[in-house]
Amino acid sequence: MSPPLLKLGAVLSTMAMISNWMSQTLPSLVGLNTTRITTSDTLTQISPKEGWQVYSSAQDPDGRCICTVVAPEQNLCSRDAKSRQLRQLLEKVQNMSQSIEVLNLRTQRDFQYVLKMETQMKGLKAKFRQIEDDRKTLMTKHFQELKEKMDELLPLIPVLEQYKTDAKLITQFKEEIRNLSTVLTGIQEEIGAYDYEELHQRVINLETRLRDCMKKLTCGKLMKITGPITVKISGTRFGAWMTDPLASEKNNRVWYMDSYTNNKIVREYKSIADFVSGAESRTYNLPFKWAGTNHVVYNGSLYFNKYQSNIIIKYSFDTGRVLAQRSLEYAGFHNVYPYTWGGFSDIDLMADEIGLWAVYATNQNAGNIVISQLNQDTLEVLKSWSTGYPKRSAGESFMICGTLYVTNSHLTGAKVYYSYSTKTSTYEYTDIPFHNQYFHISMLDYNARDRALYAWNNGHQVLFNVTLFHIIKTEDDT
Repeated sequence: MSPPLLKLGAVLSTMAMISNWMSQTLPSLVGLNTTRITTSDTLTQISPKEGWQVYSSAQDPDGRCICTVVAPEQNLCSRDAKSRQLRQLLEKVQNMSQSIEVLNLRTQRDFQYVLKMETQMKGLKAKFRQIEDDRKTLMTKHFQELKEKMDELLPLIPVLEQYKTDAKLITQFKEEIRNLSTVLTGIQEEIGAYDYEELHQRVINLETRLRDCMKKLTCGKLMKITGPITVKISGTRFGAWMTDPLASEKNNRVWYMDSYTNNKIVREYKSIADFVSGAESRTYNLPFKWAGTNHVVYNGSLYFNKYQSNIIIKYSFDTGRVLAQRSLEYAGFHNVYPYTWGGFSDIDLMADEIGLWAVYATNQNAGNIVISQLNQDTLEVLKSWSTGYPKRSAGESFMICGTLYVTNSHLTGAKVYYSYSTKTSTYEYTDIPFHNQYFHISMLDYNARDRALYAWNNGHQVLFNVTLFHIIKTEDDT
């Protein structure tokens, strides 16, 4: 046992003795009510666990992400419990010391009175003996008076003896209380100062680790889809709306593209609130019509599939010019390999935490989905993955952290049925349901900044929240 704990054990033993004496002896002598000391606080030991588990879910249509972090247990409170117990012990000792002082004052006062009585009693006793020796020389009346006075004083003799004993005991207790306070103060200084300094440092370290952890919350596995949140009702049955995942926190512009063909007009709104109210800030007239609804805004530019072709266009909102265009080799177009709802949705452009992607199908892959990572500047294909999932059997799809998630339908009862990881080049069948509230989805895209799915649901612009599961290794993990 460490020296501070040995001291603490001695302290508790002394306090128990004092409490027992005060509760049993003093009330019968001086009428004081004492409070027995209880030690209900216990010192707990928290075993640390390494590793972090983090759940993240976008909850706010204004672009704010809510993350839930399940941090490892830290051994931060055991010493704090000791400090709290010591502070409580010091308070109890101080209260006891005050009670002892009150008792001592009363005892000393009564003791002085009894000492005077003792002197008188001794004098009377001597006189009484003298009277007995020379009884015949005194008058009977005087003898009787003295005897009665002596009879009155005799019961005080045992009280006097008790007072003398208690006075000595109280003196001892005063000394013990003085020593006890000194020991407790020493223990508090020895443990307390170290405890608070260490606790403060650990809190700083924990905050640093948490900030580092939040910076790493860029990728995770899809666990759940909740919602939808209906943002607005507008447009035709088919269309797309989006925000830029690479925009700054203050930039919440919304872009709106109604219909899946025969249109070149893109409407811009400064915020979600302006979008809801219809306060349009700018209109762009694209040089080409688009095909489908699977466009994406990424780093200030619009990427879309040029109508009746497999050409991808990069259009700058800042300059109003086409910055790049490139044919997506072998990609089917114009309803050759669309999603289940049709609408020229052959080529789906999307972005996630890793970058820009194109999802499509080719004859070479027997109409199954092909995933290609694109250079955002030149639109060059950096790498491709061929899956075994038929493109025409997919309701919609979206990328999160380099993994493609495919729904099995665009109608009621749709769920995320299939996923393909480009990191491991493996797939798995999943069962993640989501509520298709308005019965027909023609656009479903993930936004990495908002951690949400943007959807066009039968003329309703809606948001779905996503829950991602993260396992973040700390430096202490092996």
